[in-house]
Amino acid sequence: MSIFDLSGKVALVTGGGSGLGQGMAIGLAEAGADIISVSSSDSNGTVQAVEKLGRKAYQIQADLSQEDQLENVFKKALELAGKVDILINNAGIIRRVPAADHPAKDWHDVINLNLNSVFFLCQLAGKHMIERGSGKIINIASMLTYQGGINVPGYTASKHAVAGITKSFANEWASKGIQINAIAPGYMATDNTSALRADEGRSNDILARIPASRWGTPEDLKGPAVFLASAASDYLNGHVICVDGGWMAR
Repeated sequence: MSIFDLSGKVALVTGGGSGLGQGMAIGLAEAGADIISVSSSDSNGTVQAVEKLGRKAYQIQADLSQEDQLENVFKKALELAGKVDILINNAGIIRRVPAADHPAKDWHDVINLNLNSVFFLCQLAGKHMIERGSGKIINIASMLTYQGGINVPGYTASKHAVAGITKSFANEWASKGIQINAIAPGYMATDNTSALRADEGRSNDILARIPASRWGTPEDLKGPAVFLASAASDYLNGHVICVDGGWMAR
């Protein structure tokens, strides 16, 4: 089982203060990694959970939708921990408005955080990892990487593009010892799906299609994240893993 051991590794997790990001951060810490959580709000809960596991934990508060903050975030991460072995691009938002009426601000807000920050943080981390000869990058995609969704054109566009970025960087960096892959979570019980879960009819329709017959949880991403962050995935490049309770198989 040593191929899953992350002892001595440092993971930078965006959106790590809650939800899926927090679940993955704790999972990596359970496997031995130290954690840097980046969030627009505080990450105290994540830091405390990681420290209870005997790992080091740091937090950086920043608005990742602002491009001019991204380089400073990565520099701060290096100042805090000295290196970044693992990057998880998890931070994201969703705006639900019908396509015909979708405000330009909603479109730009979603694209700036869900797509632009992923590209630039991959670029910053990639340069660092190329110099060191190794690294793991995990981008968070979605079921809407494959489907169109309803009332979420910006989110759908961003998550389709996350898969493209993942594959594009993998083509260039696989030979340099860097594995970049993505996780496409299914319908998860997080803040982003609160509106869906509150709509009884829509929630029932979703659950009826999931073979596992339940909404996913942040804990469901621990194993896939550890796998993609560890030596166990050293020959996996440019892949998008669906963690969806069987949604895509239906």
